[in-house]
Amino acid sequence: MSEYEIRDPVYGFITFNEWEREIINHLVFQRLRRIRQLALTDMVYPGATHTRFEHSLGVMHLATKMYDAIVRNDSNKQLLSEKLNYQEVGLQRDRQLVRLAALLHDVGHAPFSHASEDILTKNPRTGKIYKHEDYTSALIRGPLRTAIENHNINKTNFNITADEIAALIEGNPEILGERVFWRIIISSQLDADKGDYLLRDSLHCGVKYGIYDLDRLLVTMALGIDPETEDVILGVNEGGWHVAESLVIARYQMFSQVYFHKTRRAYDFMLQEAIKNTIGTLPAPDEIQKYLELDDYEVWHQLKNKENDFWCASIVSRNHIRKVFSTQDVAVSKEIKTKLEGEDIWYWEDMAKKIWYEMNSGEVGKEEIMVIENDEKVTPLRKYSRIVENIGESRKIGLYVKPDDREAAEMIIKEAQG
Repeated sequence: MSEYEIRDPVYGFITFNEWEREIINHLVFQRLRRIRQLALTDMVYPGATHTRFEHSLGVMHLATKMYDAIVRNDSNKQLLSEKLNYQEVGLQRDRQLVRLAALLHDVGHAPFSHASEDILTKNPRTGKIYKHEDYTSALIRGPLRTAIENHNINKTNFNITADEIAALIEGNPEILGERVFWRIIISSQLDADKGDYLLRDSLHCGVKYGIYDLDRLLVTMALGIDPETEDVILGVNEGGWHVAESLVIARYQMFSQVYFHKTRRAYDFMLQEAIKNTIGTLPAPDEIQKYLELDDYEVWHQLKNKENDFWCASIVSRNHIRKVFSTQDVAVSKEIKTKLEGEDIWYWEDMAKKIWYEMNSGEVGKEEIMVIENDEKVTPLRKYSRIVENIGESRKIGLYVKPDDREAAEMIIKEAQG
C-alpha cells in the first residue's frame, strides 16, 4: 500500500495510506480544518489557533503507536490469543479499525468545539441534549460510508464497515463483541485522545502543563485480566505507574490553567449566547447536511453581521464580561447574587466542576487506570499514588458582570465582605 505523510508539530511525520487519504480528503473531514480545537482560547493564549483537523490526525497516529506497543509485547499478544482468540490477521484488521475510529472520533464536533455543545438540540426520545458523538456516528454511517466501505484497499484486505467504526467509538458490543475492548485506546483515562490534546494544546498555548513522558508510557502499557469480570483490560506495568500519574496531573494542570481560565470561560459563555441569538439551536443528527454547513467561519460571519446584538458585538470587539467574584461556597455566592440583583446588575454564575480522575464510576470509558503487577495482580493506580487517590474533583463558582458594571459590582462585593 502506498504511504503518504504529513508533517506534524507534535510527532514529526504522520503517515497514512491511500484509503485513509481519501477519507481525510472527504468534505466531512476537511470541515475540521474550520473547527478550532479550543474555541476562542486564543484570546488568552494567542497561539491556540489549532484545529480539530490536526488533533484528529494526531489521535490516529498516537492510537496506532499505543496499539503497536501493546501487540508487540509477547505476553500481551499471548493474552489476546488465549482470551480473545486473536490471530495475526485479526490483529492487523483491528489495527486498521482502531486507526479509522481514532481518525474520525471528533468528526461530529459543532462550531468552536465544546464551547457550543450546550446549545445542541435535544433528543426527543431521551430529553437530553445530543452529544458530538451522536453527530460523529451519523456522519460515519451517512456521508462517509461510501469512502469507508468502497475503497479497494478495504475490500481487498479488511472489509471494515462504517457500522464497526461507529460501534468502536460508541463502545457498542452488539456489533463488535469482545473486540469492543479496543475502545479503551479511543476513550478511557489512558487514551490517545487525551494523550494527544495534552501535548498539542500545551504546544500551541505555549505552556508546559500538559507535557508527560509519552515514550515511557508506550513501553509500559500492559494487558491484564480484571479479577471481577475476567475481561481483558489495558493498564501500565509497575514501572509505568509514575508516568500514568503524571498524565492525570497534566490533565489537572491543563484544566486549571488553560481550559478553566477565567477569560476562556467568559468567551465560551458569550459564544453560546451569540450563537443562540444568530443561528439558534443547532440542527439534530437527522439533519446532518444542515449541520455540516456550520463551522467557525460561518458563525463568525453571522456574528459580524449582527453587531446590534450585545453578545455578538462583545465578541467581535473583544469586550468580554469580567469575573468579579470567586468562591467554592454556594451560600456565599447566593448572598452576593442577591446584592447584585438588588442593584439591578446583570451577572452570569459560572459553575465550573471537574472530576479529575474517575474511581469506580461504572461508566464505559471511565474505568480506573490499572497497574498490572509482575505476578499478574491488577491494582488501581490510586493505590500506588497518593496524589491520584486524593485529587478528587474541583468545584468553582465564578460571578461575571458586563464591563460597564464591573466597578459597581466590585464595590458591592467589597461592602458585602466587610
